[in-house]
Amino acid sequence: MRAESSLAPRGLQRAWVCLGLFAAIVAGLFWIASPVFAQSYAVDAFDNRLIGNVTVSIVNPSSDPALNDRVTDTVRRALALFPRTRFSEARVIFAIGQARRNPAVSAIDYALTPGSLGTVDVDLTVTLTDSANPDVGEGFVLTGEASDFPLIYDKGGTRLQFKLEALALYYGNNNAWYGRPDLMLAGNPLVQGTPAGAGWSNWAESYLHYGVYGITPVSPSLYVYGGLSAITSGSIGQELFTNETTTYTGVEDAYVGFVTGRTTESGDRLAVNFSVGRQRFTLANGFLIANTSANGDVRAALQANPRWAADMLALGQVVWNSTKFEAFYVDPDELPVLDTGTAIAGVNLESVVRPGLLLAGSWLTVPQSTYKYFSPTGGIAGLREGLELVDLRFTYTPPGGESGFFLGGEMARQTNRNFDMDARAAYGEVGYNFAQAKWTPSVSYRLAYFSGDDPATVAYERWDPLLSGGNGEQWVQGANNFKVVQDSNVIAHRLQARLRVAPRVELVPQLWAFYADQTNNIGGNPALTYMSDNEYGYEANVTFKWFVSRNVYVHGHIAYTVPGQAVTDALGGTEKGWLSTMLFIRYAF
Repeated sequence: MRAESSLAPRGLQRAWVCLGLFAAIVAGLFWIASPVFAQSYAVDAFDNRLIGNVTVSIVNPSSDPALNDRVTDTVRRALALFPRTRFSEARVIFAIGQARRNPAVSAIDYALTPGSLGTVDVDLTVTLTDSANPDVGEGFVLTGEASDFPLIYDKGGTRLQFKLEALALYYGNNNAWYGRPDLMLAGNPLVQGTPAGAGWSNWAESYLHYGVYGITPVSPSLYVYGGLSAITSGSIGQELFTNETTTYTGVEDAYVGFVTGRTTESGDRLAVNFSVGRQRFTLANGFLIANTSANGDVRAALQANPRWAADMLALGQVVWNSTKFEAFYVDPDELPVLDTGTAIAGVNLESVVRPGLLLAGSWLTVPQSTYKYFSPTGGIAGLREGLELVDLRFTYTPPGGESGFFLGGEMARQTNRNFDMDARAAYGEVGYNFAQAKWTPSVSYRLAYFSGDDPATVAYERWDPLLSGGNGEQWVQGANNFKVVQDSNVIAHRLQARLRVAPRVELVPQLWAFYADQTNNIGGNPALTYMSDNEYGYEANVTFKWFVSRNVYVHGHIAYTVPGQAVTDALGGTEKGWLSTMLFIRYAF
């Protein structure tokens, strides 16, 4: 029987509770963001964000304007940083090594600031050499100067750099799992000892990510690169699944690759990149693939989420101007206790067909997996192995960061070669960016749909979220609710605002309403297997981001979730509202 999708009167009451809380949060933000506060300068926080604006400036420009222009153009092309492409710190490190081969360039540095609509603005500064000497180099090995660290070696296009990233996090919950972890976590293999539940619980996490990354030329147009790193993480206190203190050290990045390309006299740009090994991969906005590694359990740092590298990623990319084609094979680094042996292969094509408008499509398949899909009667409907997925999407944002409407949408269908499967997912988003207003605010509404399995049909229809996720502005839908209801059998309404109350401070308040597509929820949270209602619940949250510098980032959130009728009935009326708080500080160089 298909569940009703309309709001019942009790749903409206709960929605108004969260709407009132949301309005209070937003009003509070406007109150504290006085003119004095707004003018003060008070993760990788920027990794995988879309690039907004790119500026190149020369610290010590030559008296020859033509030389300055040539250097600026060379740096832009070598770095391949263009608006609407995705920022990667590792790739910037490699690209700087390429750009430094210009004998007129002594050094290149960059600064990052948050742009409009969640983008990142990149400001590049170039220092020219006193003389056109290609042998000029820098880095700790060459100069012996501690101030050069973390740059180890940079000469003749070869660049070797040390990476250190440290994060400390506090997380608190009041009435985690709606105060009933005994029901919400029944049979969950991640539970060790005592999980968080009724009342207040607190814990702390930290990690160190350390390694080396380098690039060197093989020929004027061919470079090889690689990275090797490890992560040491730890957790202490009353975590969501355990109260046991845990520490863990493991390899993170371990990959090699090559990049080549050319720019024609007319300005067309061709770039070819191939890499293989342990590394991170995100497909587009994370709707299908983002979490290529798992955290928590024996690896600790559940909420700090430091690990992203897949066990194996083979990635090939060809870029021609604003069109990109990529083929990939990803074997995610799953937790040992939940390892399904899943691997995903696919291709992706995307192109900016006109300023601000991106069209894209992907095809994915799962060549191997032991992950099981369960039928409405509790039997096995089939395995993930054999899954095939077709995805189409678009985004539009006003060119040049101007005010105006922005839009986005995506549609995907899953079938399986080995049994009858027909699962659907889609989202649509519309918003407006007030680029010239104080705090450059934007407001948007997004409706997302991930199908459930209708017992009245022959085909299996429950959407498989694969590796969907990312962060709270991508596909982690709700700071608390996502822990209970992931991206399957759910209809999610999101109202979001974004306020840049200072040049380096962002506030992102959100209001959520969650409903089930089907009351049959086998394969979801065990307490919600068979639901009396399609109302999951409502959440109001606000995220605070302070981009102190390129090296220091501070991030926090507060979220309150009201359980819906489905949860109320499943927990026998013993449920409580769930409040969570989080704050972390990250340092990296």
